[in-house]
Amino acid sequence: MIAVIDYGAGNLQSVRKALSFIGADVCVTKDPQVLSRAQAAVLPGVGAFGDAIKSLHASGMTGAICDFVREGKRPFLGICVGLQMLFEESEESPGVPGLGLLPGKILKIPPHEGLKVPHMGWNDLDLLTHEGLFSGLAPHPYVYFVHSYYLRAGNPSDVAATTEYGVRIDAAVHHGKLWATQFHPEKSGRVGLQILRNFAAMGEG
Repeated sequence: MIAVIDYGAGNLQSVRKALSFIGADVCVTKDPQVLSRAQAAVLPGVGAFGDAIKSLHASGMTGAICDFVREGKRPFLGICVGLQMLFEESEESPGVPGLGLLPGKILKIPPHEGLKVPHMGWNDLDLLTHEGLFSGLAPHPYVYFVHSYYLRAGNPSDVAATTEYGVRIDAAVHHGKLWATQFHPEKSGRVGLQILRNFAAMGEG
């Protein structure tokens, strides 16, 4: 069973529907005990970093999430702000600490001629691995982004994919069983569904 963590994230139901569409056994939960028994977990997220962290703490799920990730035995997927919260801090919400599960900072996308912020739309990925989440994908798959802030990972070896939008963006990370994407697999069509299938298969292994 894949647990989709419910802390009021706006894209929660779209993630659940996409996982159900590919035939995964999925449960939306705000119960730490359910999360502790899950074979895999997803942390969705949209909106502002500070608001998301506040909502996550208020949900009572923070400790269970950190335990799940640090245990390192089962796959975990962060999506969009769900990626950002795994890191140390964000320029969007100065003074608000992230979960600090991986080293790195979330920075504002700088102004660039001809490019609008927020970054909304399809961009291709430069995949640094063709295993795990990205198994079976073409070298430069297109995926869907909606964000104004981006990750600068503290450990380059954690970066699994990048993209360019006026600046190099660390678009996906991988550390052990932990995966996270700045883009939205649940909104990325056929490629996104393959990514979710790959994730679901990790939990079955």
